[in-house]
Amino acid sequence: MAGDGDFYTRDRPDRTDLTEDRPRGGGPDEPHSRGTWPVWLIVLLVVVVFVVVVVLLG
Repeated sequence: MAGDGDFYTRDRPDRTDLTEDRPRGGGPDEPHSRGTWPVWLIVLLVVVVFVVVVVLLG
């Protein structure tokens, strides 16, 4: 079995000083959020469908 040093160095690139392709940090200060209106729209849609079914079948 290979030693720990050999195991971890086997897949490393020759140039380990390359820049990251997905740098950490940065990004927008505030996360983008749609708010709660999509949730309320779905709840309203479910209530409307329920009322329509009750009126048509009741």
